[in-house]
Formats: sequence, structure tokens, C-alpha cells
Amino acid sequence: MSRFKAAGPTAELTPGVNIPLIGMGTWPMKGSEATEAVRQAIDNGYRHVDTSENYENEEAVGEGIRRSGVDRGELFLTTKFNSRWHGRDAVRTAFGHATRRLGTDYLDLFLVHWPNPAQGRFVEACEGLQQLADEGFIRAWGVSNFKTEHLQQVQHVGLVVPLNQVQLDPECGQPALLAHHRAHGVMTAAYSPLGRGGAVLGHPALTGPAEMLGRSPAQVLLRWHVQHGRVAIPKSADAGRQRENLDVFSFSLTPGQLDAIDALDTGAGPRLDSDAFFH
Repeated sequence: MSRFKAAGPTAELTPGVNIPLIGMGTWPMKGSEATEAVRQAIDNGYRHVDTSENYENEEAVGEGIRRSGVDRGELFLTTKFNSRWHGRDAVRTAFGHATRRLGTDYLDLFLVHWPNPAQGRFVEACEGLQQLADEGFIRAWGVSNFKTEHLQQVQHVGLVVPLNQVQLDPECGQPALLAHHRAHGVMTAAYSPLGRGGAVLGHPALTGPAEMLGRSPAQVLLRWHVQHGRVAIPKSADAGRQRENLDVFSFSLTPGQLDAIDALDTGAGPRLDSDAFFH
């Protein structure tokens, strides 16, 4: 297995495994669009790429990585598997399918995409992931869209969940879930980190600091995520916005500015309820 070499600011996910704080989101891009966006993002400095079985773009993402010319060992690659593979042995099958589609022999991070509690096998899926990590096929594992009660069921069998990737933005702040993450050492990764539809970017809590700092509201929002110690995974196929999204480490927000953005939380939950929605 190649060893990932960080090209920018990272956080320790598990001992010896560091995850870049800004990742390249790839949903809903497919085919040549996804390939070119990934190649371009890597050329622009991204070293963390996020995909999924259900995005139906793993082959295209893998091709983009190859076309970038950057060694696989310099990249952090995350993908996710569907609930048809929940179960200790089925996870190993999911791993084989994912690595074949991506054209790699290992994964940096492999996630349960949705808990699907009605099926009742997500704990087994996590046990299977831990076994893959113990055997060295994946560098780290985690979950996505898990609520506190789902995490508690996994933790009840003695597993430490390294990361939970969830919908998170100022208006959907999920404070109770984040408190559980902090209490149990679960890293938070935010998908849709800029909000859905972009309306929040026009709020004075973002436009004010952006004007003061000579930055865009999107940069302020991504800085809010990383300054809180979270991974953020924005999606953009535009070269200029890709570079802008990475350029959030040379300035800081004040405690008051962070608090003002925190205060935008509406109490609304994620767009999709993970007790009912799943792949």
C-alpha cells in the first residue's frame, strides 16, 4: 500500500492517518464531466477526492486520478457503499467492487453511506469495515448520515467510529449530533458544506467578514467549517472556484464571527431522514 503524503492542512483521523480538511465532492457529476473535474481539481491542489457507489461515477473519478499524473500515494480517496452490502462478509465484496471501479488496490476511507436501520445490519457493516482496516485493505473507515442513536448502536459493540459524514451548514448545524461527535472522538465531515441553493451565502454573518477580509462568502463559510475542526467537501467543476475553495488557510475568523455564523442554525434537520432514506 502506498502512503498518503499530505499536500495541505490535515487532521488526524486515526493514528498515522491524516485527512485533508478540504475535499473535492463529485456528486452529481458523471462520465467525462467527473473525470475532467477530478483531474482539474488535483491539478489545482486538491489531494482529497470523495465519491460513492451510488454516485455512479467511481470509474470516471478513477480515470480523473490517472489523468492527473499525481501518484496515488499522494491522494486521499474516499468512497461509500450501499446497504445491499451491509454485513461483515458483504463489506469485503463491496470493497472489491469499489477498488475495481476506481482502479486502485486500497482505499484511504471507506464509509457506510446510509444506516438503513430497518434492515438492521449497519453494525455488522461497521464490524466488517474494522476488519478490512485491521487487515490493511483500507486505511480508515467511517459512516455517513448516521444519527446519534445509530452511532450509539455501533459504539455499543465496542467499535470506535472514526468519522461521520453528514449534511452540515450554518442553517443545518446539527448541534446535538456534533456534541456526541466531540464526546466520543468522532470526526465530522460536512457534505453540502455551502448549504443547498446558496441562499445562506448572502447572510450578513458571512458577507460582513468576507468584505472585511477580502474573501468570498463561500471562503468564509468553508473557513468556519475547518476552524471548527471539520472536514468540508464542496463540489465544484469550475477551476476558479476550486482554487478559491482551497484557499481558506491563510486567514482566520474571530470568535465573534464564528458565533454569528453558529447562530444561523434554524434547528432544521438534514434534507433526508436517515431513519427512512437509504441507498
